[in-house]
Amino acid sequence: MKSLKLPHSLHRSHGGKTLIPFPNRKLALSTGLFTRTITLFSPSIFPSGHCDLKEARRMQFSMSSTSASIQPMSEELMGDTSKDLPVSGDSIRRRFLSFYASRGHKVLPSASLVPDDPTVLLTIAGMLQFKPVFLGKVPREVPRATTAQRCIRTNDVENVGRTARHHTFFEMLGNFSFGDYFKKEAIKWAWELSTIEFGLPANRLWISVYENDDEAFEIWHDEVGVPTERIKRMGEDDNFWTSGVTGPCGPCSEIYYDFHPERGILDTDLGDDTRFIEFYNLVFMQYNKKEDGSLEPLKQRNIDTGLGLERVARILQKVSSNYETDLIYPIIEKTSELANVSYALADDHKKMNLKIIGDHLRAIVYLISDGVFPSNIGRGYVVRRLIRRAVRTGRLLGIKGDGRGNLEGAFLPVIAEKVIELSTHIDVDVKDRSPRILEELKREELRFVQTLERGEKLLDEMLVDALSRAKENGTAPCLSGKDAFLLYDTYGFPVEITKEVAEERGASIDMNGFDIEMENQRRQSQAAHSAVKLEVGNGADLAENVADTEFLGYNSLYAKAVVESLLVNGSQVIQVSEGSDVEVLLNKTPFYAESGGQIGDNGFLYFNDGENLQKAVVEIKDVQKSFGNIYVHKGTIREGVLEVGREVEAAVDPKLRLGAKVHHTATHLLQAALKKVVGQETSQAGSLVAFDRLRFDFNFPRPLLDSELVEIEGLVNSWIGAATILQTKVMLLADAKKAGAIAMFGEKYGEQVRVVEVPGVSMELCGGTHVSNTSEIRGFKIISEQGIASGIRRIEAVAGEAFIEYVNARDYHMKNLCSTLKVKAEDVRTRVENLLEELRMARNEVSTLRAKAAEYKASIIASNAFPVGASNKIRVLVECMDDTDADSLRSAAEYLVDALQDPAAVVLGSCPGEGKVSLVAAFTPGVVDLGIQAGKFIGPIAKLCGGGGGGRPNFAQAGGRKPENLSSALEKARSELVTILTEKAS
Repeated sequence: MKSLKLPHSLHRSHGGKTLIPFPNRKLALSTGLFTRTITLFSPSIFPSGHCDLKEARRMQFSMSSTSASIQPMSEELMGDTSKDLPVSGDSIRRRFLSFYASRGHKVLPSASLVPDDPTVLLTIAGMLQFKPVFLGKVPREVPRATTAQRCIRTNDVENVGRTARHHTFFEMLGNFSFGDYFKKEAIKWAWELSTIEFGLPANRLWISVYENDDEAFEIWHDEVGVPTERIKRMGEDDNFWTSGVTGPCGPCSEIYYDFHPERGILDTDLGDDTRFIEFYNLVFMQYNKKEDGSLEPLKQRNIDTGLGLERVARILQKVSSNYETDLIYPIIEKTSELANVSYALADDHKKMNLKIIGDHLRAIVYLISDGVFPSNIGRGYVVRRLIRRAVRTGRLLGIKGDGRGNLEGAFLPVIAEKVIELSTHIDVDVKDRSPRILEELKREELRFVQTLERGEKLLDEMLVDALSRAKENGTAPCLSGKDAFLLYDTYGFPVEITKEVAEERGASIDMNGFDIEMENQRRQSQAAHSAVKLEVGNGADLAENVADTEFLGYNSLYAKAVVESLLVNGSQVIQVSEGSDVEVLLNKTPFYAESGGQIGDNGFLYFNDGENLQKAVVEIKDVQKSFGNIYVHKGTIREGVLEVGREVEAAVDPKLRLGAKVHHTATHLLQAALKKVVGQETSQAGSLVAFDRLRFDFNFPRPLLDSELVEIEGLVNSWIGAATILQTKVMLLADAKKAGAIAMFGEKYGEQVRVVEVPGVSMELCGGTHVSNTSEIRGFKIISEQGIASGIRRIEAVAGEAFIEYVNARDYHMKNLCSTLKVKAEDVRTRVENLLEELRMARNEVSTLRAKAAEYKASIIASNAFPVGASNKIRVLVECMDDTDADSLRSAAEYLVDALQDPAAVVLGSCPGEGKVSLVAAFTPGVVDLGIQAGKFIGPIAKLCGGGGGGRPNFAQAGGRKPENLSSALEKARSELVTILTEKAS
């Protein structure tokens, strides 16, 4: 922060006095009647050292808050703020967590931006990682928790930069109670944090409560001491939180900061953004909303709060918007440098664009760091949309090149370096992943720039046409959905950018038409949700009545267990008979449940029928984890009747388990080899460990070379041959990371983790099953390597028994090939290359003969040409050449324009195959000089045959799918040529 230079507006202070606690600094609160001085505390001192809370509260309020005297905002510049910046965003985060840690809250890390929840695309709230706990689906590990959660929301991206508070990326500081404390403590601590820890003047804080929540109102007024005139009762839309149509819900209460208390208390509107900002939201989750809309009390009442870090930083740093805090402004400053503009002197439009880049780069960097890469669907589309919006915004600011002398270079990575520099206290992994982040940004920006200029030019032409048509017809200008989709599909313009540009020019977009075009191209569409859905149903009851499953599968493939519950179509039943599909919950199991990329075990459940004979009861085809750590065995009753409470013998298929173990350990070896061969910065982006194969997705910008694949295979097989004994141990997550253990992509970890190590080769956090010695893998072979998304590669491979089967199958096919070609294995390639060359030459001969045949036909129909024009000098020929192929049709047209001589116009058509039409137009220079172009002429003719096409002014080709229309299309071409040429040549 040493080089941070704040804009003019950042030097304004509220009330003429600093509101920020400094060591040994005293703050004077002037109320108009008397002034009381209270001591505020250094950011480094924890709340445990604070003064008595009651006395502090007593000092906070004046005898008459209505006559508060607040000095106007100062315009005085503060000089070099690198030394006297009041309080940093990092310190606010730290002090918040420390405040609640001292009150018995467990400080937990931020969850990934990629949530472990199918109902949301990205992590949009601090409470999301605790959703299963709030639902009662998993037991609480701690009664209280506090977090600083990274969040992404893009549903109001159009407001970013336009308002002082909207962002795509933000941090939500939260404190949570899982059936522990409730309203009184949540309210009192929120007030203490705001007024004592952060030193906000009490006479600047307003409170909102749900209109029927008398309990919260009384706590705020009677126990905290907030005057009734500064407590607003608000309706359900504003102050009653619901998770969905049904599920947990409850009233909420918010704390607002008043930037202009001099406006008084009459007719105040807390929604007035020019005066108030909501910075702390307290949700009292106390009801369950049933299907009929009625509310019933929850068995476990919870607290879910959120304090916006950027908003509090704005208040404490006395700046006019969140963007001017030390959390974002250094990024804006870097952007200003590249754009060669001054933020302080920039007009509103330029400031908005600088803010957009400052915001978007934060979101982009943290998303890529969490494994989200640009693509055209889902989370990847969110990243691509933000990147392309930032690129276009940079161009509007005049940014050219990377600012380091390369005018063709990418500028986003340069700005991203500043985001990464600021990431230390937000996510420590970002710096380690910076090479991958910067490379991905550079690649995506340069790829977009290649088509951006053409797209912008085309969009401009489209908008000119739309505005012109609207003016002629007296209608509102609207860009067609087809045009918007062309820009999206061909030029990579996110439709949101097209919409923004169109609106700037006063036009709208036919979004229905765009959606239809999109659906025609891809059947599946995905979009981010803007709400977290919680539902309480049978699952919560089941989780409450069934204990976690004890997993025995690391040490045994067999176990006796008791049936705890049976489910058919999601409903609990007492017994299930033969032929039925069923989900079985056991008290303990040797079956591995799908997680960490490894699929669930297969096997059988047996029971004794009383005659000492084992009978298969259930054939298990899949095992999944549900409600936290309850194993759900999915299968089919093959014999007999299974009942709840019955003892069964659970047996895992040993051959299939061995296949999974082999491929899981091979996956670890593959990742280690990749890091060794192509670089440590590559990391896992997904995986599948099946019984017969493995699939490993990883971040890398290019295809692997054949030599690299050979080296990777060689390394893995050498480690297999070394017969190394694996080591597994359970340890603290922090200790595992310090030891260098790699976390698996997409996995969530508790405090205690299982570490699987191949000594000297790899160490990973992994709950999967593995071989005990690498020699059990037997062999490893890469089957394929390909790209599956921008910057994401995929390797598929086999090991163990599947490796043997693959090699044997390849050997069998090679022997058959050798027998057919009558050569040895080492000569197969040469023989195949010779055959391909012979085939190529034969095809060329056939093509030459066809061209000559077409020219011969052309020489015969040349006499059908007829003169056009006043002087009858222009020769026109329009003919059908039966089933002539497209290349030969081209040769015939070229022959005819030479034979007919200038000026001449030739149009030929043919039906080279079922459902196919070929068309060609060839015009000599004399015809082109009259203003007739072959490319523009042939397109409408091809449409009559269900196709299209185009080309140069003198030569064009087209195709179609309706041969039955060829005759009428050629007749149309003949009549139009005659009409146009007669008119032009007269």
